[in-house]
Amino acid sequence: MEETITNRMWSLRSVIMSDKRKSRAVLLLLSSSLLCVILLSFSQVAHALDPNEIAVIANSQEREGVELARFYMKQRHIPKENLLILKTAVKEDIPRHFYEDEIADPIRKFIEDKPTITCLLLFYGLPLRIDWHLLPMEKSDQKQEKLNARQRDPVASVDSELSLVRIANPPVHDWLENPYFVQFQKHKTRYEKGQVLMVSRLDGPDPATVKRVIMDSLTAEKKGLTGTAYFDARWPKPEADKTLSGYALYDNAIHMAAKVSEPVLPVVLNEEESLFQEGDAPNAALYCGWYSLARYRDAFEWQQGAVAYHIASAECRTLKKKGSQVWCKRLLEDGVAATIGPVGEPYVQGFPFPQIFFGLLLDGDFSLVEAYYLSLPFISWKMVLIGDPLYQPFRQRGVLP
Repeated sequence: MEETITNRMWSLRSVIMSDKRKSRAVLLLLSSSLLCVILLSFSQVAHALDPNEIAVIANSQEREGVELARFYMKQRHIPKENLLILKTAVKEDIPRHFYEDEIADPIRKFIEDKPTITCLLLFYGLPLRIDWHLLPMEKSDQKQEKLNARQRDPVASVDSELSLVRIANPPVHDWLENPYFVQFQKHKTRYEKGQVLMVSRLDGPDPATVKRVIMDSLTAEKKGLTGTAYFDARWPKPEADKTLSGYALYDNAIHMAAKVSEPVLPVVLNEEESLFQEGDAPNAALYCGWYSLARYRDAFEWQQGAVAYHIASAECRTLKKKGSQVWCKRLLEDGVAATIGPVGEPYVQGFPFPQIFFGLLLDGDFSLVEAYYLSLPFISWKMVLIGDPLYQPFRQRGVLP
């Protein structure tokens, strides 16, 4: 089979390269013993995600979502023919069979003759979470068998499942290895890069928040994101030769994200058990921390275009429920332009590695959605990226010699 345009595009962005035109390198250490040092080399010919490669998806049942989709497409010069308006319920949770019939199938048909599409962008009004428990008893035995195949947890995010939408009848497992993740590029994964789509969403508590996210991203991209990077570890950095896993691995990753950020922004690293408190984080441009479950800490004064996420379970369980203190919802309400979170328990290894995500974003060559997929271990699982997939807050650094 001939190499697809998608594969050719990604070959230019390969994270392991021997090309003589290497322009910069970022050493991102996942842990001192469990994982190796990964060299991320970016060729001068590499380019970020192109607007033509994005399919925009909106729900006809949510008029404001459709309007926002068209507004965004105009701002980002995305071709009109890249818009799909499907019809599904305006609810955050959706049963698996409705997801397949009303979301996955229409998208699969829409992009089947569009090989250049590499990214899906979901808009306000589309469901967020797939739950097997909502499957009616009268559905077929075949779908019941698929239900039983989900070994540990019936919940998945719509976004993460759509990564495999090009594949007819994809398997339903706990999770699948993401072929874009830098650590998995050394061995064969079940699906190759060209088979997997990147997925982001522009969503939030209300349409005004979504429009603000779009405009903040455009403005910050032009000016360049400035401010302070805040990282909230819980323990001091471990010894260099200590084997790490689980919480310790990700706590160390937060330490390393702080180190990666130092050449670009002022950094504040908290390595105490207590989290940042009110007033501790003025002019916040970047943030990553853990573990305050569904209890947002209002410690931040966010810069326009800020990117932030909190490592804790189900912090994207809802974006709409009034009074909810989950981090994704509250971060958007307070002013961030991009955030990440799970719709259910992802286990800590389900989160993108902070030092890779922020390292790529700070480098300037890669867009928000690309930095996310290169740092994300698993797909067909729980995680959601909220933000403009084309957003490059440090783009000016990417064109430096």
